[in-house]
Amino acid sequence: MPAIDSIKAVFWAAGAAVLVSLASFGISPAHAIQSCVNSLKSQAVSAGVRPQVAERMLSGATFDEKVVRFSKTQPETKIPIWDYMAFLVDAERIADGKRLLTKHRQTLAAVEQRYGVNRHVVLAVWGIESDFGEFRGDFYTPHALANLVCAGGRRSSYFRGELIKTMQIASRGDVPINAFQGSWAGAFGQTQFMPTTYTRLAVDFDGDGRKDLVNSIPDALASTANFLKDAGWRDTRPWGFEVKVPKGYSGPVGRKKRAPLSTWASRGLTRIDGKALSGNLQSALIRPAGAGGPAFLVTRNFNALRSYNASTSYGLAIALLSELVSDGQPFMTPWPTNNPGLSRAQRLELQKLLNRNGFDVGEPDGKVGPKTRAGIKAAEAKYGMPVTGRPAWNIYSALGGR
Repeated sequence: MPAIDSIKAVFWAAGAAVLVSLASFGISPAHAIQSCVNSLKSQAVSAGVRPQVAERMLSGATFDEKVVRFSKTQPETKIPIWDYMAFLVDAERIADGKRLLTKHRQTLAAVEQRYGVNRHVVLAVWGIESDFGEFRGDFYTPHALANLVCAGGRRSSYFRGELIKTMQIASRGDVPINAFQGSWAGAFGQTQFMPTTYTRLAVDFDGDGRKDLVNSIPDALASTANFLKDAGWRDTRPWGFEVKVPKGYSGPVGRKKRAPLSTWASRGLTRIDGKALSGNLQSALIRPAGAGGPAFLVTRNFNALRSYNASTSYGLAIALLSELVSDGQPFMTPWPTNNPGLSRAQRLELQKLLNRNGFDVGEPDGKVGPKTRAGIKAAEAKYGMPVTGRPAWNIYSALGGR
């Protein structure tokens, strides 16, 4: 067997060592990632990053189990869509969106005019991605990306590229070194751009010579519009709309199965208010909760929304919020569940109720982590409910929520 140092050299030279594998040789994750980070500093400098920038951005990076764990899950595919929508499109976010629509009306109008992307949609992306700039993520993205590179796996090369781009952005002076607060996957800024997307599509809309999606709201909103335009958004068509599907429908379903509205009319579909469909607008039928839930005819604009985050739940959250901040209608068909999801305010109240009833979940903050889920499970067991750990209506109501 080769010496441990030789094994390390092979792994870290490639920047894709698997920490678990090294642990089997008696090397701690902390020691392993430090070797990898040193290699990444050198790679960044070779890619044109100023040495002092590489040093400042990567020094202090340590093994982060949470980042590696999050990389193996995708909330949009794990959370029921009714929980996802209740949390992201709640009364508080709608009210904040309407207020900011007025506050930034001149910027949003200018962005809409230049890029041809509906201002309500741009605003909705801002709201969903960072709660209008109020929450931009729990991670310092250079350290998170270093963890993803050093943990290895099939996407290690991708994350290495994103890490290098992050440091190049800082090296150019667009974003301060300490301002890269964002997601475990490396997205940052008020509308959460990945670094390579930032490099390709970010714009300097306020004219200060920097593309700053962290501190400049005009830059963030315009860059989002530029992204959606590049993804195929056209204001000449809607994202889609809710429809009624005839009972026993067995026709095509799925985003790629497009047909003119007139064809969908011939298949028995109508708008949700019963009005007839007509015209040649190409659209596809999606039923995100199955035959028992809401149905939508969506256009290529919906695909543009979905390209921001490859999830139907995400695309619908953007679409619904954009409708509601412009005084449009909510979805009319209820989600097929007898245990709906909770808004952010209700999640905070649920934590208070759990504490009050003897299920210690720590200081209430509205964020549902492992301790809150454990408390929910204990409460569900006590009340004879299915044990799920979901922050949902039935346990909220059982504890006294209204």
